[in-house]
Amino acid sequence: MFQQAIDNKGRQLVPHVIKGETDLSATVEHYSRATGDTVVTPQIDLDTLVWRRNEPGPAFDTPIGEVIDFLVEVGRALDFDRNPYLQEAAAANVRCSTLGARILENCYRDLPALFTRDGIEAEAEASLGPIKDADGWHRRTLPAGQVDIRAFPPRAVHILAGNAPIVPPITIIRAALSRGVHLLKMPSNDMFTASALLRTMAEVGPNHPVTRSLSAAYWRGGDQAIEDHIMRSQYFDKLVVWGGDAAVRHAMQYAAPGFEIISFDPKVSISMIGADAFVSESPAAVADRAVLDIVAFNQDACSCARFQFVEGDEEQVDAYCAALANAMRRETRYSAGEDGPVPPAEFRDEIDMLASLEPVYRVSGKADGGGIVIRSEDPVSFNPTGKVVNVVRVPELGKAIAHVTVATQTVGVWPPARIHELRDGLSSAGAQRIVHLGMAHMGAFGGLPHDGNLPLHRMMHWVYSDVEPPS
Repeated sequence: MFQQAIDNKGRQLVPHVIKGETDLSATVEHYSRATGDTVVTPQIDLDTLVWRRNEPGPAFDTPIGEVIDFLVEVGRALDFDRNPYLQEAAAANVRCSTLGARILENCYRDLPALFTRDGIEAEAEASLGPIKDADGWHRRTLPAGQVDIRAFPPRAVHILAGNAPIVPPITIIRAALSRGVHLLKMPSNDMFTASALLRTMAEVGPNHPVTRSLSAAYWRGGDQAIEDHIMRSQYFDKLVVWGGDAAVRHAMQYAAPGFEIISFDPKVSISMIGADAFVSESPAAVADRAVLDIVAFNQDACSCARFQFVEGDEEQVDAYCAALANAMRRETRYSAGEDGPVPPAEFRDEIDMLASLEPVYRVSGKADGGGIVIRSEDPVSFNPTGKVVNVVRVPELGKAIAHVTVATQTVGVWPPARIHELRDGLSSAGAQRIVHLGMAHMGAFGGLPHDGNLPLHRMMHWVYSDVEPPS
């Protein structure tokens, strides 16, 4: 068992990292609704959470190549077996995360894969242009004449989500590539990942400009004594918010001239499986692929499929549903097996009612943590969660597009040949990622759009300057 940071009263310590300096003082108590116990954090010093606008940020003029080299070096230091900060975070996060010790540790062990040079360079080039042109001002000749353009480093606050430990590293990489100054507000269901990463950065480069450009702290969400003072254009340009509906709506109240909200708001993902999938593969083989998109992070990420639209006759689709229910009971790298989450109480009665309406509905599996599959002719009225998936039988996949909206994030399609016939209609309806079935949790970083935009590009403060006076 890895060691946790505990104070002399037996309370869990939540480290803050402020501009590269770790603060382990135990001053402020917070009651955790997730665990029912108490954690302690340092006292927030508002002055330390901001960077004054009359001074450039530490990394404003750091060459992008040096930033990339530093991030790659940080990635090498994220070897879980040798990194005490990650080990401490893994032990502590068990108390506030719903993922469990095994899944959390797997997430931490996979962090170095995000810090590869190829992936980081792809992320930078997609938003900033060629690496060789990403520094300083660059001249462009336009119909109106010549101008100099610069992707100027931003000043941003980030409200992180805690449903998966992938959010902090992606945020930190983008923040570093921006070369701006960034304050990360840690969520109550993951108070440790962001600070563990920043403590690793401080060890790799104690005085590196990027290290001094990032801070991570926890305060109770909605604490006006803190938020009303820092979430303003006097100090920051952007507020980047991840999370559920309540978190996003709360953040929106701070929108003001000069203070932009960038929202990664709640999304629902789906799967689309054609009848031709069952010609070349068995229902069990298709289910083994599909389950990867459903159960990762115990179905608590936006990229997790909650609805599947499947072509085929009733017998064929029911055979697939039975195979899928069996597949959901097996452990994967990022999901629990038979001891996973159970559906919320308010849904269990509705599921029992649907089970009594066969053959109009058919329910496979049990509400015991192993997973439930509901087969129907139309989508159920609730948003499946707690390892529940609704398989909707359709005469043709194109009919399913009617159920796609701007809240649809990822669509997993199988067989692959069906993507081309569907992608324009899906995009028009609002879908944001169209991937092969089983790949919903792969390839979401490294130069690809996220929720309909390029986050690093949107984060930057784009400025142009005239070069010569008009003639």
